Amino acid sequence: MNKVVVVGAGPAGMMAAGIASQAGARVELLEKGARVGRKLAITGKGRCNITTAVPAEELVYAYPGNGKFLHSAFAAFSNHDLIKFLSQRGLETKIERGMRVFPVSNDAHEVVQLFESFAREQGAVIRTSTAVKGLAVEAGVIQGVYTQQGLLKADAVIITTGGLSYPGTGSTGDGYKWARELGHTIITPQPGLVPLITAEKWVKELRGLSLKNVSASSFRADGSKINEEFGEMLFTHFGISGPIILTMSRDIRHYLDQEKSPVKLEIDLKPALDEERLDLRLQRDLNKYSRKMFKNALYDLLPRKFIPIIIDLSGIQAEKACHQITREERMQLVYLLKHVPLTIVGTRPISEAIVTAGGVDTREINPATMQSRLVKGLYFAGEILDVDGYTGGYNLQAAFSTGYLAGKDAAGRRLT
Repeated sequence: MNKVVVVGAGPAGMMAAGIASQAGARVELLEKGARVGRKLAITGKGRCNITTAVPAEELVYAYPGNGKFLHSAFAAFSNHDLIKFLSQRGLETKIERGMRVFPVSNDAHEVVQLFESFAREQGAVIRTSTAVKGLAVEAGVIQGVYTQQGLLKADAVIITTGGLSYPGTGSTGDGYKWARELGHTIITPQPGLVPLITAEKWVKELRGLSLKNVSASSFRADGSKINEEFGEMLFTHFGISGPIILTMSRDIRHYLDQEKSPVKLEIDLKPALDEERLDLRLQRDLNKYSRKMFKNALYDLLPRKFIPIIIDLSGIQAEKACHQITREERMQLVYLLKHVPLTIVGTRPISEAIVTAGGVDTREINPATMQSRLVKGLYFAGEILDVDGYTGGYNLQAAFSTGYLAGKDAAGRRLT
């Protein structure tokens, strides 16, 4: 019976441990923290957007960071396999906007408990508060890991220590150090899905305001478009966040890093209406409140919190009577509602990113097994790999799929 050691009890690690045990290996899952699945427990604001319901054949297109590398992993264990896996173990899921899959319970802790129970029930031994100091390798073959107690021998070692996002949950880059020491190339870790910092200070006044069904577009200094997304966004004390902003952040961050110049971002508050129809809608509202001041005429159109900002940006006097607003002023307001301007000057630090872009170079990993091409018996899975996807459950799916593949293959290894 093979001995497999898994380092890091996140989604990839718990899946790998359970699958390796199921395949007949003796497995120890080591976690330096006091409990397993700490990052998993806070995903999706504690609700856990566990995967996506898109067709399995479309999965790889949602990973701007080396999606092609995941073909074999998704073929072995797809998003629909994951949903079935959860259902068979008593956790029912639901599909929400954007094909996002959540537990019906809206409780991420239930997901953590399921995977911990799965690993234990298959026979894996889980050791928390157990830090790994390094890896033992002889003649290019893994021998085990070093812990506080000394060498823990193994036929295979699976590293699932995560990236650098949310270091408070244990993702502090330990695995990068070990991989580099063994000759692996580490693609410089960068924030993948990360909130954006704006130059405009008025965003602080909108802190906590969520906008749904809006469109955001970003532009380079020469006016060419970087990207565009439709959906939900959020204002913060430093700038903007939320699903569409996180998805856009990877390309925006890349431009900021390369060009060292701000990015122009525009928010279309009414994407379902072209300017002509929006003007008609605005005329109806202004006529409805014709005797009122302008500042009191936008409650049917905008969130209350946003109205003072729009009025200020429009240049129209707040106390001006609605029936006195000129056509030119009205058309300027229509344009503003379709092009609310923001200036992106940076991203929040990688510690605040949802996921890490960068990591162990996938060219040095066998995509069919997740085994290192440099060290026999050494595997990598999850966020430690240079693979990252869009927001919407894609990154968790990559963790579960690569963990599944690594666990299955590692269970069949023997020392040579």
